[in-house]
Amino acid sequence: MRSYTIGRAARLLGVSPDTVRRWADAGRLPTRRDEAGKRIVAGADLAAFAVTLAADGAEDDGGEAYTSTRNAFPGIITAVKLGDIAAQVEIQAGPHRLVSLVTREAVEELGLAVGMEATARVKATSVHIDRGNDQ
Repeated sequence: MRSYTIGRAARLLGVSPDTVRRWADAGRLPTRRDEAGKRIVAGADLAAFAVTLAADGAEDDGGEAYTSTRNAFPGIITAVKLGDIAAQVEIQAGPHRLVSLVTREAVEELGLAVGMEATARVKATSVHIDRGNDQ
């Protein structure tokens, strides 16, 4: 399962790294230390936290705002529902929840799974998903 640094988690949640550290220190977001002693967050834990945070009305701490500029929404995959032919992929991009219906084959080829970083690209009513480069 993919893990994220505090800085990367902050970017995906749309807040500052200090805010993520405070949430971790308060026990709201589970973290662990890697071999180098850096705090990291498991992808599944980050995905669950992103959904909870959005449902609670994401806190405004002056972090980077998410906009539709260039129609790209970087975030974290929070759900993948596979059917026989189609699949539903949910991405939490800061306070935005995006849902895309794609082919099952596309999900399998991209290796999409809960906790992975992904970018939803929106054109009209169509949402395309790009897998993060650092997978």
